[in-house]
Amino acid sequence: MRATILLAAGGTGGHLFPAEAVAHELARRDLAVELVTDERAEPFRATFPAREMHVVSSASATSRMSPAAMARAMTRLGGGFMQSVGIIRRAKPAAVVGFGGYPTLPPVIAARVLGRPAIVHEANAVLGRANRLLSRFAHVAVAFPNARGLAAGSEPPFHSGMPVRPTVLDAARTPYETPTADGPFNLLVFGGSQGARVFSEILPPAVSALPAAQRQRLRIVQQCRPEDLDAVRAAYGEAGVDAELAPFFSDLPGRIAAAHLVIGRSGASTVAELGTIGRPAILVPLPHALDQDQKANATAFSEAGGGWMAEQAELTPERLASDLEPLMADPARLAGASAAAKAMAQPDAAARLADYVETVAGLGPAGGYKKGHAE
Repeated sequence: MRATILLAAGGTGGHLFPAEAVAHELARRDLAVELVTDERAEPFRATFPAREMHVVSSASATSRMSPAAMARAMTRLGGGFMQSVGIIRRAKPAAVVGFGGYPTLPPVIAARVLGRPAIVHEANAVLGRANRLLSRFAHVAVAFPNARGLAAGSEPPFHSGMPVRPTVLDAARTPYETPTADGPFNLLVFGGSQGARVFSEILPPAVSALPAAQRQRLRIVQQCRPEDLDAVRAAYGEAGVDAELAPFFSDLPGRIAAAHLVIGRSGASTVAELGTIGRPAILVPLPHALDQDQKANATAFSEAGGGWMAEQAELTPERLASDLEPLMADPARLAGASAAAKAMAQPDAAARLADYVETVAGLGPAGGYKKGHAE
């Protein structure tokens, strides 16, 4: 192996998926990869392409915490910092690359204290709090060209795009099959634990409000919480709608490729995968997020013409039915949105970010990018 790159990411799919995409690309370049994360990433241990996965202590810390809670969070972060110092001294990485979430704070700060180059990648259209803090002393790569929220005085970011997993790139080879005005209509609905509940409550009555001819066309694939499955299945059955329901779909990229329309949240990975595969979507941002990152992502997607944003507070079954019916009746509009979504894609984002990592690490500018170069 030429060198080791240490990746750091919060233990959820939104942070781990872009890290996984870059890990594959770095391994292809004969670079060893190790991962620093938190205990939530344990389910990914067997599949993440890293030589070793290190779980370190971490916690979020906000100004709204009580003094006691703040003290506990800082103690955990301090413990994670000391663990990260040990990991970096043993692994001797050429660079540390963070992908967001508070678990990136200890290793990226430790890297800078020990004199190692550090990069943070921001997946959303507005920087999260951890990356905003780290942007003061680490190089920054961004998924969106006009990402907001960098700390004052930080260097211009490098626009890499959003790395997506190989399974997403495989699904992107499937062209959009424009629905006919009276043929089957494939609707995919997903949104994680915080999206599945509201969609389980709103989708069935919205579908029931559609004209019978439109209901008969629907082929729904929907993510539901286990406790909602029976009620949602019964509601679709009563409406005469064909539906496949499950708490989790391991083959989600392929299901996105098979969809005529997607309804979902607007996390960065979701938006990137929709763009890479090229599928139109109604995006419902997670409400009440402190940084409003999902709303910024959905706004960028809708302004590019790839889909439509619906605020959850305004998303009644009647409103959703009134959005669905004209879309199902207008194949040309869906095809145009599919093309617009595809135009947003940067399928080479993992390679671009890997080039940048090699440059910052002093391993040779594989793609010719310069440190701090903004596009």
